Amino acid sequence: MKNIYSTLIILLVSIAAFGQKAEIRKADKLFSQRAYIDAASAYEGVVDKNQEVLQNLGDSYFYTNQMQNAAEVYGTLFSRHEATVEPEYEFRYAHSLRAAGQDDEADKYFASYYDKDIDITEFEESIVDSSNLYIYEPEMLPAENAASSDFGISYFGEDKITFASTRNTARPIYPWNKKPALDLYTGEISEEGEISNIVLFSDAINTDEHESSAVFNEEGTVMYFDRTNEKRFKTEEGLRVANIRIYKAELVDGAWTNVEALPFTSEEFSTEHPALSPDGSTLFFASDMPGGQGSFDLYKVAINEDGSYGTPENLGPGINTEHREQFPFVSEDNVLYFSSDGHLGFGNLDVYKSEGDYTEAENLGSSINSPYDDFAFIINEGEKKGFLSSNRSGNDNLYSFTRTKYVKKTRQIDIPHENRIYFAFDKSEVTEEYQEVLDKVIDILKGSDATEIRIASHADARGTEEYNLKLSQRRADATKDYLVAHGISSNNITTKGYGESQPVNDCTEERGCSEEEYAKNRRSVITFTTMEVVED
Repeated sequence: MKNIYSTLIILLVSIAAFGQKAEIRKADKLFSQRAYIDAASAYEGVVDKNQEVLQNLGDSYFYTNQMQNAAEVYGTLFSRHEATVEPEYEFRYAHSLRAAGQDDEADKYFASYYDKDIDITEFEESIVDSSNLYIYEPEMLPAENAASSDFGISYFGEDKITFASTRNTARPIYPWNKKPALDLYTGEISEEGEISNIVLFSDAINTDEHESSAVFNEEGTVMYFDRTNEKRFKTEEGLRVANIRIYKAELVDGAWTNVEALPFTSEEFSTEHPALSPDGSTLFFASDMPGGQGSFDLYKVAINEDGSYGTPENLGPGINTEHREQFPFVSEDNVLYFSSDGHLGFGNLDVYKSEGDYTEAENLGSSINSPYDDFAFIINEGEKKGFLSSNRSGNDNLYSFTRTKYVKKTRQIDIPHENRIYFAFDKSEVTEEYQEVLDKVIDILKGSDATEIRIASHADARGTEEYNLKLSQRRADATKDYLVAHGISSNNITTKGYGESQPVNDCTEERGCSEEEYAKNRRSVITFTTMEVVED
């Protein structure tokens, strides 16, 4: 009887193992087909998730903008297999952590990936420090269908726009996100930046494949746009993928005709997101063609007077990284705007600009960029208005924005020495004596229109370095909590504990100083910045 039970147990285990292998094979097939919604569902059903399953499940969430889920799965991946995980997963994990609001952990994995210190707070401060930063006020446009994806607005004449959308339910379903294939639409722009009278673009342009990212010459008689190839290309890994090509069409007697792919495009790589220079002589675009910096790069190509094209030129390492640079737009002032997730930013795709010879990228700041994908930025520089696409709400949505002002950092102010606060040995509570001091600090902050308030806290040399670092951070947090409780915005405050690393005297050992001398190092120091706000 005992042998029978043993045999049954072995049989049941074998059946379960066989069933799990079948589930993984099914999920792997969906993943290879880039059917990420269905792949995620299939991988979720795998009970004993190995490293490859965790990688693919995390990627399935990441590629469908389920960033909280992606962060959790990548977290499990790194906790179990950190020694064997490729760096590309560090990159995606860091971006998903940023979107999930876990900035400290994101900084840690960005720092490991880029092999340098990363601090999102210091990065944001550096943007203000290095330039006069424009402030943008984006507002999401109403969507006809909350579940549809709308993105990629382009100007079409003086009072019209085009954009891409999944709202046409008559189109085939795209396995990646289980939404209809993209079509181009047109609409009219009101003075308030709202869009009305939205209709499908010409049937000569829209097909059952994806069409998106249309751009027009000044006369509105020539358009360039993206279309996904109907024919699939087989990669070196054996995957069959549909690449994207840029097409040109001409308006003849009121009808769009002469639709043809540009000569430098190919079925073997993607060319996408066309943008025209103000004089119409240069076409900018994104591509993963061979010879680039990596993933998608930005290129430009001359449009000759006879309608032929020059040789595409890569914009170089000042703009392009080993990751994605996409969605170029060139304003009437010849400012290049584009999106990238390879330059250090606020998370996922951020909008950048470049001027002059296009050798340096500048982040537009947190008033326009979010921890999610922000892309397809266009602007009328004269009117200081434009449009943006973002998936910060969960889906790709259209946003209008006004560029209202810019801020310029003017000066950093140290709180007077007599208004510093000190702590008892091995304590982080703000005592009643120093609550009165902080009340005076609060009056100073409120009377100075303070921004970028920084709290640096310290410990004396007694105890281990690790313990003192944590103790000083608790002191910084306690100082912040008191300020916030008395009316100072938490959004303006950053804290950092320095442990015993920055003494004000020579008391750097655990013995040899008086209690009074040690006490001088148990402190919080507060500084802040004032900003000048200038109308644009």
